Formats: sequence, C-alpha cells, structure tokens
Amino acid sequence: MSKRTFGLTAAMVLCAGALTGLPAMSAHAAKAPVKCHLTYSLSGWSAIYQHAEGHGSVTCDNGQASAVTISMHGGGLTAGKFHVSGRGDISNVYGISDVYGSYAQAGASAGVVRSGTAQVLSKGTTSIALSGTGEGINLGVAIDAFKIEPAR
Repeated sequence: MSKRTFGLTAAMVLCAGALTGLPAMSAHAAKAPVKCHLTYSLSGWSAIYQHAEGHGSVTCDNGQASAVTISMHGGGLTAGKFHVSGRGDISNVYGISDVYGSYAQAGASAGVVRSGTAQVLSKGTTSIALSGTGEGINLGVAIDAFKIEPAR
C-alpha cells in the first residue's frame, strides 16, 4: 500500500469516526400533525357587538383530550340573544397545546348562529372548520375572535 492510499484511507476512517459521534436525526424533525376535534356550546348576546361564552371538549387523534372554555367576540348587524351548539375540526397541530389560543376569521362575513352554517377560522398555520346549529336573531355576524382555553 502506498503512502498516498494509506493517507486517504486514514482520513476516511477519521471522518467516519467523527460522524458516528453526531446524534442521529430522522428525516422528519417534528412529529407528524394530528387532527383534533372540538365539540362546543355557546350562549351570548348581540347588539351590533357580539359576545358569547361557553364550554366544550377537544379530543385529538393521538389520544390527548381536554375540557375547554370558549369565548367569541364579533360584530355585524346583530340583535338579541342566542345559543349555538356545534363542532369543529382542527388541523395542522402537533398536540393539544397547539389548539389553545385566539382564532380569527379567514374569509368573508358568515353567521355561525344560523342553522346549518359553517366557517373557517385560523391561528397562524392552524385552522378550525366550525359548524353549528343554534337559535336566536343574528344577521351578518362577523367573528373577530374565537378563543379556546383549557378549562379551569
């Protein structure tokens, strides 16, 4: 074996040895997203400004679950009291803690309290598709904030 071949072989062995000391990293640095589901019940009032509070539960496909409190604020041409029950599908989360926070409306004005309506709200890259049925008088409701917090 020549000196040159020996030198190249020694360099390759040293580099390979140095690489084995580094921590192994998977091709996916983060866990895969999970799907979470919200069931909720809200009651509130509106007189141009709308406010509602309620409760619900979140369950995720990874087995995590939590009772939650919900508050909603918005505006529009509204008047009266209302009650809404519904569900939501939450996407692009990696755990239940990603569900908590304030969501804003992603599209045009929609009424969440009219029977059979749906809308999509977002918080960064996380989105929640809400559907619900309710009773009350509300026209042209625009949700400014839909907040989900862990129940106390």
